[in-house]
Amino acid sequence: MSKQDQFFKHITEGNTCKGDFITLGSAMLDGQTVKGAFVNVPLKTMNRHGLIAGATGTGKTKTLQVLAENLSDKGVPVLLMDIKGDLSGLAQPSPGHVKIDERHAKIGLDFEAKGFPVEIMSLSEQDGVRLRATISEFGPVLLSRILDLTDTQSGIVAVIFKYCDDNKLPLLDLKDFKKILQYCTNEGKDEFKEEYGRISSASTGAILRKVIEIEQQGGDLFFGEKSFEVEDLLRTTRDSRGYINIIRLTDIQDRPKLFSTFMLSLLAEIYETLPEQGDSGQPELVLFIDEAHLIFNEASKALLNQIESIVKLIRSKGVGLYFVTQNPTDVPEGVLSQLGLKIQHALRAFTAKDRKAIKLAAQNYPDTDYYDTAEILTALGTGEALVSALDEKGRPTPLASTMMRAPMSRMDVLTNNELQNLLDDSKLVLKYNETIDRESAYELLNKKIDKAEALQAQEDAKAEKEKASKQTKTTSTRRRSTAQNPIIKVLTSATFIRSVFGILKRVMK
Repeated sequence: MSKQDQFFKHITEGNTCKGDFITLGSAMLDGQTVKGAFVNVPLKTMNRHGLIAGATGTGKTKTLQVLAENLSDKGVPVLLMDIKGDLSGLAQPSPGHVKIDERHAKIGLDFEAKGFPVEIMSLSEQDGVRLRATISEFGPVLLSRILDLTDTQSGIVAVIFKYCDDNKLPLLDLKDFKKILQYCTNEGKDEFKEEYGRISSASTGAILRKVIEIEQQGGDLFFGEKSFEVEDLLRTTRDSRGYINIIRLTDIQDRPKLFSTFMLSLLAEIYETLPEQGDSGQPELVLFIDEAHLIFNEASKALLNQIESIVKLIRSKGVGLYFVTQNPTDVPEGVLSQLGLKIQHALRAFTAKDRKAIKLAAQNYPDTDYYDTAEILTALGTGEALVSALDEKGRPTPLASTMMRAPMSRMDVLTNNELQNLLDDSKLVLKYNETIDRESAYELLNKKIDKAEALQAQEDAKAEKEKASKQTKTTSTRRRSTAQNPIIKVLTSATFIRSVFGILKRVMK
């Protein structure tokens, strides 16, 4: 048996699946595509998370597109983070190209051009389904971790949430939270001290500054109502294709705090909402986080620990997380160790640091007799990748340098008219794009303060009136005391006394 025949047998046996699967492409040997040596990913293991990595221009986005398309066709809903703004073309079929035909001929797969059911979403004022969450839904623990608070400050946040629960004050948006922070050390400090202990104004000031930091990155647009319901990410079409939900993030690349805040809240909400399902035939939802370094580079240690915990736990909910980034080292070790599918596009070695990173990346893949992993990582062409997945029993499949299949949808963005037509047909835009500002902590506390001030004004007015009344009585008394009785005044006058003495004198004579 020739080396190529041995390789073909090695790949096909290692990628045989009893259940449903996704074909990524065909394996390559010595730089040549081996037709029909298909590299498959079992649908059953797609909730084991994954990594798509590679230098700029090597095909990461197209790989993400291929995975999203095939998951949709299998009835699995998908959520994509579109940082660069180049994924909306999933809604339209590929126009086709002679190079796509040549690629698929080498792979041994027929090419079919088609569009997919797409929902456009937004965290900001961009067009799309508005994604929001309330402060109350975050809860004190998650909010404290996002704000990177100390233990003392986290304790104050917990007390504030308890006060709002006890007094039925809804915490919906950032202005609610800022108002209660100010209230607890100003107008309401005596009330808080009596019920919950004294709260330091220095601590609330520090928390307020952290809140303002998030607010300046657009958090005021994200926090509020109407809250997005996780169930709306799980929709399928009448022909049982999963919706591809694309979150447009092109305008928040320079606001990593908002991005990481949103991601963590979404993952926490998904974990809280979806039921336990363990390993089933296919995942309930798959999330692709493009430019994943934006989450990890700016995250505090507490936030990283929270993300790592969710990555470990959310698999049992049937949810797969796929991180898309330039280098595997962008992802923390604790998260990287949880990833079952690894698709590594080419890495470029321009510096000593780059060469060191390539050696580290090569160690993330299984050993193979057919490749020098570190060497091939720099030799891969555009649209080629090293692939290592998990088989249906959770074992690593054979490492394969793979000629990746082309996307079935357009590899370009939608036109303005196409985008507008998509939004006009969306049921979720109608559901979520109305801004609701119902009575919450901000308004209720203002009423409470106004009422307290009105009562204080009444008491001050009453006290002033009483004081004025007392002053009037005192003045009247003084007047009576100084304006003596007329008879006494006459009797004590000098004239009367001299007259009396004159009379007495005459009588005595």
